[in-house]
Amino acid sequence: MNERRVVVATHGHCFDGMCSAAMFTRLLTEIDPASYAFRYRASGYGPGQNGVLESTLNGDINAILDFRFTTTKKLDWYFDHHQSAFVTQGDRDAYEKGASKGPRHMFHDAAYSSCTKLIADIADATFHVDFSAQKELIAWADMIDAARFPNAEMAVARQEPVLQLMTVVEHRGDDTFLQAMVPRLLRESIDDIARSEDVQTLYAPLRQQHESFVKLVTEHAKEEGGVVTVDLSHVVLDVAGKFVTYALYPDSAYSVLLTRSKSKCKISIGYNPWCKTPRTHNIAAICERYGGGGHPVVGAISTTADELERAKKIVEDVAAELRT
Repeated sequence: MNERRVVVATHGHCFDGMCSAAMFTRLLTEIDPASYAFRYRASGYGPGQNGVLESTLNGDINAILDFRFTTTKKLDWYFDHHQSAFVTQGDRDAYEKGASKGPRHMFHDAAYSSCTKLIADIADATFHVDFSAQKELIAWADMIDAARFPNAEMAVARQEPVLQLMTVVEHRGDDTFLQAMVPRLLRESIDDIARSEDVQTLYAPLRQQHESFVKLVTEHAKEEGGVVTVDLSHVVLDVAGKFVTYALYPDSAYSVLLTRSKSKCKISIGYNPWCKTPRTHNIAAICERYGGGGHPVVGAISTTADELERAKKIVEDVAAELRT
C-alpha cells in the first residue's frame, strides 16, 4: 500500500503548536486509517511573514494548525484559535468558502484558549473521536497557552517537568524536534516525556539561560501607570521567557517587552491574568496595526533586526496606549 504524504504546518517553538500536531495526527488516522507518512513543519512569525508558504504544503494532504491562514487550493485541513488568523478579507473569504464545503475540514474559533483544545472538541463533536486518553496533554496545553497558572511564580519558576518541556519546545521546537516528539506524545504520557533523560538534558542549559533572563528583566523593567516596559535590545536573545514582569509587578495590568535576536526585533505584549485590573484593550487588534497579531490578551510584533529604532518607537507608542 502506498503511503499518503501528510504535511502538518504548525506553530513552531510553541507548546500548543506541538500538541496540536499530535491531536491532528491522531484525528486523521482515526477517521481514515490509511497508511500515512507525516512531515511536521514548524512555522514562525517574523517581518513580512503572514502565513505558511504555499511551497511548504507539498503533501498529498496538507494541514495548518495554530497559525495564520494561507489562501491556497493545496490546503485540506485548518485549525486555529488566533483572532489575527486572517490577514486580509480575501483570506477570510477563502476560509469561509473552504469551511462551508462538505465534509468540513476547516475550523477557526477565537473563543478557544488553545488550538489543542479546539481540535479535541471538534474531533469529538464532528468526527466522534474520543481524546480522553490525551486529557492530560490537552489540559497542559490549554493551561500554558491561556496562562491559566495558579500564579505567575509557578510560570516563572518552572519547577514542574511539563513546564521544563515547554521551555525546551520554545527553544528547540523546529522541524527536526517536532518530527521526533509528536509521535511520542501519542505513545507516552506527557509527564514521562517531560521527565525523560533527553528532555532534561536539553533543559539543563536552558535553566541557566532562563535564570539570566529573569535577572535581566529584573534590572531593566520599568513600571508606569500599570504598564511594565522592558527594553532588552542591548543583548542578543534567541527566545525570551514569559510572565516574569507579572511576578515582579503583580499589580501591573500590562507588559511590553522588547527583545532582539540576530534576525529580528520582537515586541511581546501581554495582559496580566493575575492582576485585579479589568482588561480594557484588545492586544491582538493593537498588534495587527503594526503587522503583528495574537489574542485579545497576548500578542507580538516583529521588525527586522536593523529596525531597532522603529521597534523602540512601537514600544513607546503601545505602552502609552495601554496606559489610557
